[in-house]
Amino acid sequence: MRHAQIFSGSSHPSLVDGICDRLGQRPGKAELKKFSNGETSVQIQTSIRDQDVFIVQSGSEKINDNVMELLIMISACKGGSARSITAVMPYFPYSRQSKKKTHRGAITARMVANLLHVAGVNHVITIDLHASQMQGFFKCPVDNLVAEPLLARWVRANVSNWQEAVVVSKNPGGTKRVTSFADALQLNFGMVTTDRRRTRPITFNESAIFERLALDGTYETTGLGEAALDIEAQIPPLEPTVSNSSADAGKARATRTRATSGSHARRLVNGSLEIPSSPLSKSTRINSISNESPPLMAMQPDKTNDSTGEPDEDIGADTGDEYTDERARDVIHGRLVQGHIVDEEYPSPAMSAVSSSTMHRNRPPSDGDETIPEHMMSSFMSTASSLHQNHNSDHPLGGTIDANASDEEEEEDLKNPELETMVTLVGKVKDRPVFIMDDMIDKAGSWIAAAETVVKRGGATKVYCMATHGLFGGDSLAELEACECIDAVVVTNAFPIPPHKAVQTRKLIILPVDNLLAESIRRNHHGESMSSLYVGHYD
Repeated sequence: MRHAQIFSGSSHPSLVDGICDRLGQRPGKAELKKFSNGETSVQIQTSIRDQDVFIVQSGSEKINDNVMELLIMISACKGGSARSITAVMPYFPYSRQSKKKTHRGAITARMVANLLHVAGVNHVITIDLHASQMQGFFKCPVDNLVAEPLLARWVRANVSNWQEAVVVSKNPGGTKRVTSFADALQLNFGMVTTDRRRTRPITFNESAIFERLALDGTYETTGLGEAALDIEAQIPPLEPTVSNSSADAGKARATRTRATSGSHARRLVNGSLEIPSSPLSKSTRINSISNESPPLMAMQPDKTNDSTGEPDEDIGADTGDEYTDERARDVIHGRLVQGHIVDEEYPSPAMSAVSSSTMHRNRPPSDGDETIPEHMMSSFMSTASSLHQNHNSDHPLGGTIDANASDEEEEEDLKNPELETMVTLVGKVKDRPVFIMDDMIDKAGSWIAAAETVVKRGGATKVYCMATHGLFGGDSLAELEACECIDAVVVTNAFPIPPHKAVQTRKLIILPVDNLLAESIRRNHHGESMSSLYVGHYD
């Protein structure tokens, strides 16, 4: 290209070499160095007067140095009388901080956009912003390219039965990206979501239920029972609204109803009043009921017609087939403990955290008492956890949970051994390959949890984890390699992957974006339309 220069930052020089090879020109000469105190120095060593300058600088592990270096290079080119300056940023730094997560948080992505404007940038080219609305942060045009056509082309060429596959989002925030990819391949899509409301461990001291219930299945106070009796006493008698011929029948039914409810409310369990709505009422032993209380009578539906006194023939008649929703079969639930799928018999972390001394503290002495069944205890724990969270809000802006929790918070919850999370899979993936998609792969916890869910609970045959940016923080690549449910990890080279990390796994597949960026630079320089780049016509 004539009257154009392409400069490379220190973040991803191999990507710049591929772009220049595609365009048939050499990278511009620039000297990048650091002083002993860490300051960055930039010296442009070629003439850029009245030329279009493209500076390629992606994010990397040294993200702050990359941002500062890019700003200095833009300022140097502006001082060198460049006609236009375009920042080519395949991975936009701080893109995950595009909104406030706390009351005093900063919108760092907007600050970076303002810094680029002050430095003198005229155009920005990037790939798959974490949030597309970030384009509104800039005061210059932004081309937010997509890697979807590149990933779709790889799927068609390397997955034999891709027509039967299902595209799955590992969280609700990525459904828009997943549906777009599914539409491009004309595939079905699904979603994996986790319920963070169940992830708070509780103890018996925090439970509102165990403040009122004794561990032997009785209530420790009769105040609640007396209150229930007072409420019942305030109920007015039923007024007959039918003809005189059925008045006696209606009065008898009303008397029987009040008598039954009254006897039910006055049952004595181990010398204490029991509330009719108590969850323990169904499991109370028969020998614990006082001999003075009358036996309970099951409430049967009255099949007598009030107007004629004859049996109602319509009751119990066949009303046709029941309505069934076939889509309900495609919703599967599971349990996550430390980020892995466990069976229903696996002990709950909340129950394991409670010591036996705490469980039996203040237990009233009683001979022949039986322990509370485990399924009842789990129900109490879940209810108590909900009550505790409703009364103790930890969110600074109100509420108990953040529906749009950040990836870091999700990863921390998955790794916490004291927390249990319910995972839900929406979509039919049985005997089908699955493409789990997102814009980036940083930590491995949520990807492994989604992969185990679709394989162990959904019955998927193969799992491909696909993303545009492979950040691979910490030991995430090694963790993805160790996961038996993941068959391949497909990313692009928009974010530089160090060689020492790439050799940690044989599942990693890196797709080049050199052609996409080279074509976008060429079209920008010649003033051509960018529309065809969004549908993959750039080969």
